[in-house]
Amino acid sequence: MTEHQVATSVLVIGTGGAGLRAAIELAERGVDVTVLGKRPKGDAHTALAAGGINAALATMDPADTWQQHAADTIKESYLLANPDIVRTVAEQAPRGIADLERYGMPFAREEDGRISQRFFGAHTFRRTSFAGDYTGLEIQRTLVNRAAQLHIPILDSCYVTRILVQDNVVFGAYGFDLGTGRRYLFHADAVILAAGGHTRIWRRTSSRRDENTGDSFRLAVLAGGRIRDPELVQFHPSGLLEPENAAGTLVSEAARGEGGILTNAAGERFMARYDPRRMELSTRDRVALAAYTEIKEGRGTPNGGVWLDVSHLPREQIMQRLPRVYQTLLELQMKDITQEPMEIAPTAHYSMGGVWVAPDDHSTGVEGLYAIGEASSGLHGANRLGGNSLIELLVYGRIVGEAAAEYSSSLTAQRRSRAATAEARSEVDGLLAADGQENVRALQRSLRNTMTEHAGVVRDEAGLRKGLAELDELEARIADVGVHPDLAGYQDLAHAFDLLSSALSARATLECALERRETRGCHNRSDHPDLDPAQQVNLVWSGPGQVEREEIPPVPQEIAALMREVDTAGKLVE
Repeated sequence: MTEHQVATSVLVIGTGGAGLRAAIELAERGVDVTVLGKRPKGDAHTALAAGGINAALATMDPADTWQQHAADTIKESYLLANPDIVRTVAEQAPRGIADLERYGMPFAREEDGRISQRFFGAHTFRRTSFAGDYTGLEIQRTLVNRAAQLHIPILDSCYVTRILVQDNVVFGAYGFDLGTGRRYLFHADAVILAAGGHTRIWRRTSSRRDENTGDSFRLAVLAGGRIRDPELVQFHPSGLLEPENAAGTLVSEAARGEGGILTNAAGERFMARYDPRRMELSTRDRVALAAYTEIKEGRGTPNGGVWLDVSHLPREQIMQRLPRVYQTLLELQMKDITQEPMEIAPTAHYSMGGVWVAPDDHSTGVEGLYAIGEASSGLHGANRLGGNSLIELLVYGRIVGEAAAEYSSSLTAQRRSRAATAEARSEVDGLLAADGQENVRALQRSLRNTMTEHAGVVRDEAGLRKGLAELDELEARIADVGVHPDLAGYQDLAHAFDLLSSALSARATLECALERRETRGCHNRSDHPDLDPAQQVNLVWSGPGQVEREEIPPVPQEIAALMREVDTAGKLVE
């Protein structure tokens, strides 16, 4: 089998905001970079981010500071965020916004030209900049345009199956073209992993069909990396229930931010029971748990959801501030949200854990391998503040671009391994020749059912152990899949690799969820309903049955002084 060989100084896996920002940094420094994606670059997952991007610009609230941004982030993380990573993002956030401005990002502005900022979730001040409710899409467009200006090569129908490593040092990656099946052998000094999270392993998710299947987790672990806090998954409070093929599609939190009201089937405004002070503007984990509890206790809608209503707001406000929500409901349900409420339920939204990375440069412990964006870990802990993920892409995209450039230029030689390349090649050959009885898509569905049933919004030991037993059975069946590429392309092969990634991610998630015997932020254990101070650690997974505890550095005094107590009263209502 001949492979198309590509040599580049730095290889970026993932064409979302993080990968593109890193590539732009490299190109602006004159470093040779190639970017790979498995979906069209204009449609990477970043494009779905609706609400906004955080930075303490103090354009609306002069009292805001990066220290307060950091304090809010650590407080909302339930003290599981790494303070060094949080400090870096909060302190350098304004520079991230300035970079976007420099690339031509059309931020919403006040009449005097200041960048407009709004409240978002549990922030102390207004610090979320936005572009309508298409912020992520505008950021993605802006970065794609900048990458085009810099003539950065982007292969966006390339599926990466392995990162190639020799003696714990990266030397490239292996993959294939989704259309033609053509094989690629990439030689690179450094590899930046920016291939997203693992939320697609749940049945209801805000990710689309073939994204966020845990590719980053599998690529990193097979390369010698580790996964931190995979059990900490953010369930967004508002995903649509219908139509079935789009279940989990997000209704932006901006709908609550603008004054949307949540009610149960009886018409009660139920947030009064869970967070009477903040009501609908409470944190994501609280609102998701509240909705889950209402549904579980029989107060949900006939389809198993709750109502989110903005129809009392002026029509102009909805059209101006929530255009995407309006459009989405019109397209998917023929529903006019200016007239009637939306039926929603919690949906798997964001992987707050991910590949283990060092705070300073997001290196992974494998030389020359970096991870950024949703693929990485450390910023969000047990609950992510809305708007923090987009700024993380800009800040660490730049830092890692810089680090990879320096690493590449410092190498005197690059050692390659024929054995590692042969192993990657034979893995693809083996799957292409697989002619078993099991259907890849059916197994994906079974996996998603297992995770939804046993590792959803609320978990317990019996359910998690049952989930692991079901996963054992699934993995045995995966060994008997049939893979059948056809004239339409090699999607079937990609789905088989997606399934392998999802199974690994599911095992990491279930094993760490079992180990975290407490309720903290997004992680609700009905058999351990209290927060346990002894479990204020990160859990690091390096393979089946291998979970270690990692201490978290202390919070600097200038940030700690601005943190208010995390109130856990009334958190678990089962």
